[in-house]
Amino acid sequence: MRKQIGFGALAAASVLVLAGCTGGTTDTTGDDAAEGGAELVVWTDAEREEALAVAAEAFEAETGATVTLVQKNFEDLRNDFIAQVPTGEGPDITVGAHDWLGALVAAGVVDTIDLGEKAEEFEQVALDAMTYDGQLYALPYSLETIALIQNVELVGEEAPATWDEMIANGLAAGTERPFVINTAGETGDGYTMYGFQTSFGAPVFVQDASGSYTNEVGMGGAAGEAFAGWLGANGANGTGYIATTVDYDINNELFNSGAAPYTIQGPWAIPSFTDVEVAVNPIPSAGGETAAPFVGVQGFYLSSQSENALLAQDFLVNYLGTEDAQRTLYEADPRIPAWSTLADEVSSDPIVAGFVASAQNGVPMPSIPEMGSVWDLWNAAQVQIINGADPAGTWNTMIADLEAALAG
Repeated sequence: MRKQIGFGALAAASVLVLAGCTGGTTDTTGDDAAEGGAELVVWTDAEREEALAVAAEAFEAETGATVTLVQKNFEDLRNDFIAQVPTGEGPDITVGAHDWLGALVAAGVVDTIDLGEKAEEFEQVALDAMTYDGQLYALPYSLETIALIQNVELVGEEAPATWDEMIANGLAAGTERPFVINTAGETGDGYTMYGFQTSFGAPVFVQDASGSYTNEVGMGGAAGEAFAGWLGANGANGTGYIATTVDYDINNELFNSGAAPYTIQGPWAIPSFTDVEVAVNPIPSAGGETAAPFVGVQGFYLSSQSENALLAQDFLVNYLGTEDAQRTLYEADPRIPAWSTLADEVSSDPIVAGFVASAQNGVPMPSIPEMGSVWDLWNAAQVQIINGADPAGTWNTMIADLEAALAG
C-alpha cells in the first residue's frame, strides 16, 4: 500500500477572502498606486492564473487599478521576458524560476524588491535563491528539492544519519541492492548526487555572507578529492552501489519493485511508487557534514522597465505576500510553500514533511551565469569516476577545465 502524498490535500481552504490583505508593516503604495486607471500586466502560466486572479480582484477593489493577467507557456516566459522588457512590451511582473535570475540580472530586465518585515515569513533558502549580489529580486512562493525515499516495509521509517548506516540497513534487508540512485545512465547526474557531495564540504560555487553565489569554484581541493574518492569507492571498481547503468526509469523500477529499499528522488517520483509504502527523510551524510541538496524556488519578478513600479511592488508585497494568497498559490500548484507557517501546516503529511526537512538543509541551485559552464564537465567527471577512472586525477582535471572555461 502506498502512502498518499499530500501536496494538494489541505483540509482548510474552500473560499479564500483576501479583503484587507494590504494590512501589514510594509507600505510600498506610492502615487502611482493611488491613480485610478493605472494598469499592471502580469505574465503567468495556466497553473497559477486562477490563484493570481483572486489576489488581483482584491487589489483592483482597493486601489482602483487594473490587473491584466496574460497566460503564457512557462517554457517561453524567460526568453520572452528578456526579449520584450527592453522594448517596453513586457509585463510589470512575471512568474518564474530562481535559476533564471542570473540571466535576468545580466540582461538588466529585473528590479529589486523590498519585503521589509515580510521577509521573516519566508523560508531562508527561498530568500537566498532569489538574492543576487546581496539584493532580493523576487517574491518567492514555492520550493522543490530531492530527499531520501525509503521502503517502510523493508527498512522502516527512521532516517539513517549516515551513508554507512543506510547501506548497513539496506544490506540487512536482503534485497538485490541496498540503495539505488539515478546517474542518468552514462550522462551523469550531479544534481541528484549533490547532497552527498556537499556532505564532504565541496559546494559547486562558494556563497558569500549574503547567501549569493560567487564565481569561485568551491568543489576543488581536498574536499572535492575526498568526494571523488568516495564516488570511486562506490563505483565499478568498488562496492558497485552507484552505477552508470541506472537511469531515471530504471531507478524508479528498482525501488518500486522492492529490489532496493532506498533511493534519492523528488516529489515528482512519488506517484510512480504504487507498490511501496514510503517514508521521506533528509539525505544522509556521506562525508561528515550536512547533506545539502539543491533547492529550486519559484516566485514573481518585477520588471526593471515597469512604468508602475511602486504599484507593482504593492501588489507583490501586500497582496501576493500574504498567507492567504500563498495558500491559494499552493492549492493551484502544490509545491512546498516558501511561506514558513504554510510549510509547517502542509508538513502534517509526513511525506511532505520529509521534503520540507530536506529543503531546509538544502541550498539554492546557483543562478549565476557561470553555472551553465559546469554541468557537462561535472557530470562527465562523475561518470568517469564511477566507471573506474582515477578519482583525484579525473576530478582535478575537471576543476582545471572548469576554471579555464570560466576565466575565458
